[in-house]
Amino acid sequence: MTAAAMQPKGPQAPRPNADQVREILIVDDHPLMCDALALTLKISFGLRNVRTARSLAAAVEQIRDQGEPDAVILDLNLPDARGAEGLVTLRRQLPDVPITMISADLETAMISAAMAAGAQGYISKSLSREALVDSLRRMWDGEFVTPEGYQPDQANAEDEARAELARRFATLTPQQMRILRLICQGKANKEISYELSIAEATVKTHITAIMSKINARRRTQAVLLANTIRLFEAN
Repeated sequence: MTAAAMQPKGPQAPRPNADQVREILIVDDHPLMCDALALTLKISFGLRNVRTARSLAAAVEQIRDQGEPDAVILDLNLPDARGAEGLVTLRRQLPDVPITMISADLETAMISAAMAAGAQGYISKSLSREALVDSLRRMWDGEFVTPEGYQPDQANAEDEARAELARRFATLTPQQMRILRLICQGKANKEISYELSIAEATVKTHITAIMSKINARRRTQAVLLANTIRLFEAN
């Protein structure tokens, strides 16, 4: 499968073009996929350094310790993050770095959610080497790239609303994101308290902050908003 361009919305912060990308971070928990992708990119782009991380937590720590890469390739489903959660979390750390979502899941709703959450592009794991390299080059040159045949399932106004919602979720702290994930799993405050080893009063304080940041009045509404951008689940 090849990839089709999507027109960028609004002004973009200055970014290096494809020829200036020298260091990338691949976040993928499949060692063979990760190693093959790293080798392909080193050869195709002459990269000086390809960093890898096997989980979202490892990626966050690595960025904190080693600094920002020039670009990121992010697997949709990781051991500690599913759906748009990884993208929302990394976008908070890397506001101006192009992040490419890669997955075998080409469902329209998931692609739309990823693009709304700030992905520079969304590509299939089944792409040929030539198509993969071409798609990444276009993204690193500033294009928004999505799979061929992808058509957003809603009007632009709906996409903008999802993008704004993703920005609100990006303001959550890591602990608040963990608590929200447990809320979406149907956990009560007492269960969240036990699972995270924090006081129930602390859980309540975090939930109040979460509701304020995402503009939700009830837990059910918070879950609905998270599902709107496919924050935790790919399916």
